[in-house]
Amino acid sequence: MSAQGQQLLDQGYGFNLHETPVIALPGALLWLPRSSTLVVSDLHFEKGSAFAARGVLLPPFDTAETLTRLEGVISLLRPDLLISLGDSFHDIVAGTRLSPSDQARLLSMSQSTPTIWIEGNHDPNLPAWLEGACHAIYRHDGLMFTHEPSLEEAGNVAGHLHPCVSVTGSSGRTIRRRCFATDGRSLVMPAFGAFTGGLNINDIAFRHLFSAQLIALVAGGTYRAPTKVRAIRASKIGR
Repeated sequence: MSAQGQQLLDQGYGFNLHETPVIALPGALLWLPRSSTLVVSDLHFEKGSAFAARGVLLPPFDTAETLTRLEGVISLLRPDLLISLGDSFHDIVAGTRLSPSDQARLLSMSQSTPTIWIEGNHDPNLPAWLEGACHAIYRHDGLMFTHEPSLEEAGNVAGHLHPCVSVTGSSGRTIRRRCFATDGRSLVMPAFGAFTGGLNINDIAFRHLFSAQLIALVAGGTYRAPTKVRAIRASKIGR
């Protein structure tokens, strides 16, 4: 790991998830220090082109931007394993819409870093050319990785819901931030993709996922957070 990588880890928030040490990092990333594993969720490659096909014109740079941010973190942390928690592609044919340069970058990344691709509801069938292993459920380092949150056992790390929270800064201005949602037993990851939105953690979808008090870990500053929400101090990266 580079010195800059260690600086990134120092900016994160470390805690035990079930019985596994983890660090919630700025930029919607999770680090497992015991196994040098990097976890991301909901990359949604080619969301922009999917919207464009339906007449909603968005800048066609979301895949390149998402890859640039992910490549930057991998170069700093040099993980032994990368886990992507599903919806890595926005739809089942998104892999055919990648530009040749983006496809080459993604292939190079998955060849140089062992990668686990969790199947998502948007991408149950991943491109045949993609390197790495595909799983619906993957158990690693005392945790269970899935796309959709599971109530089956403690230690579940999932994505799918794109959690976010509204927080108030020192100026009194309320802003919306992606966040990690956890009760220390299970965790829902924020979305990593450039064009991904968010679902407020007060939504009913989160209500029955956690057995203890829900905590939101928010990157990007120090905030006065709403009741039952905990904020952390961290700096954004890759922006």
